[in-house]
Amino acid sequence: MDSPPRRKSGLNLPSGMTETSLRLDTFPGSCRAVRVYRHLEHYQACHRRQNLPLVVIDSYLVDHLRGSTLLGLWSRGLCLSSPSKNMLRFKTDHSGPNSPFSPSILGFDNGISSEASTPPKPPRKVPKTPHKVLDAPSLQDDFYLNLVDWSSQNVLAVGLGTCVYLWTASNSKVTKLCDLGPHDSVCSVQWTREGSYISIGTYLGQVQVWDGTQCKKVRTMAGHQTRTGVLAWNSRILSSGSRDRNILQHDLRVSNDFVSKLVGHKSEVCGLKWSHDDRELASGGNDNQLLVWNQHSQQPILKLTEHTAAVKAIAWSPHQTGLLASGGGTADRCIRFWNTTNGHQLNHVDTGSQVCNLAWSKNVNEVVSTHGYSQNQIMVWKYPSMTKVATLTGHSLRVLYLAMSPDGQTIVTGAGDETLRFWNIFPSVKTPAPVKDTGLWSLGRTHIR
Repeated sequence: MDSPPRRKSGLNLPSGMTETSLRLDTFPGSCRAVRVYRHLEHYQACHRRQNLPLVVIDSYLVDHLRGSTLLGLWSRGLCLSSPSKNMLRFKTDHSGPNSPFSPSILGFDNGISSEASTPPKPPRKVPKTPHKVLDAPSLQDDFYLNLVDWSSQNVLAVGLGTCVYLWTASNSKVTKLCDLGPHDSVCSVQWTREGSYISIGTYLGQVQVWDGTQCKKVRTMAGHQTRTGVLAWNSRILSSGSRDRNILQHDLRVSNDFVSKLVGHKSEVCGLKWSHDDRELASGGNDNQLLVWNQHSQQPILKLTEHTAAVKAIAWSPHQTGLLASGGGTADRCIRFWNTTNGHQLNHVDTGSQVCNLAWSKNVNEVVSTHGYSQNQIMVWKYPSMTKVATLTGHSLRVLYLAMSPDGQTIVTGAGDETLRFWNIFPSVKTPAPVKDTGLWSLGRTHIR
């Protein structure tokens, strides 16, 4: 029986290959821009013999490819790529962690080897949409502030205007911790490592310490001349950085407002992190400097000046002592890695956008970065290769705030678009597979106050 006349598709196929060889299964879905790369041995032979370009599907074949299963394409040696229309929707990823319908499972960044007899091991899948969105009215679009922190007792603290609110993750309960009044505002929040007490840096330069469980103020400490935009606790010491360019060390066991002053920055201090062993303090400033201090000196032991913009993003590796990551602002855009034992720069990568925050996963050797101008994205990187695990979008303004859940699996990001978004990006310690939505955070958007 003769085959019916074939409709002309505009598809430039090698001799000996017909459109029927591109047989596809179907599934409900859609695609806009589609490229198909044929990696089967027959096509490769034809391609080499006739020196043909890659096959490009025209609009006719796109209609037939609409909804074709990625798994079917993949198993036949084909790759399908299409931009997601659902990137900005706040809904659960119904495809599940091992779905073949995730673009990341095809490993586009690395390509598919035509020599391989079996498909490469798929990368870990990261859901592309947040599990939960909280409205956060008056969350400031200010690069130099640090207004979000997540305690080890699973309570999120957020500075909104003159107030600090506490959001309990286990039951979504919202508590108003304090209101600084009409003449002051919140510039930074930071929990102690035990998660019982929280410090607040204010616009007038105060540092307050509150009992988070009793909602009672424990202490008010002065010393800064202007706003206190960043705070960092180690086991016993609270460090505060200010627009007055100074870092003050506070010890709640003594009556003095501060026990020492670290002078080294030439502009506002906006990044501050203690190492996990409490031995070193890293500080970043609007002077583009990254300084490293120890407990025994009031002068920095390292002055790292390779960044060409403000250094707010700082993160110490929990996996390797003395490994420090830092990120630069709009004119720099780089994440840099340092060995603080000798001051050597180990690596750097240009991210293409202002680096606002960095956090190291404690469960796997990966880093998450949040960005501002111009992509406003969230990126997950493998270390030390710095290959991208995922790129997440959704915020409409700079992603200025970042905190991690106590189990290390979820991050929350905040932006001047006045939303907080919860992303499930890291696996658990025991299970390498991605964590599914447990229903802890309901679908949709709620208010934090």
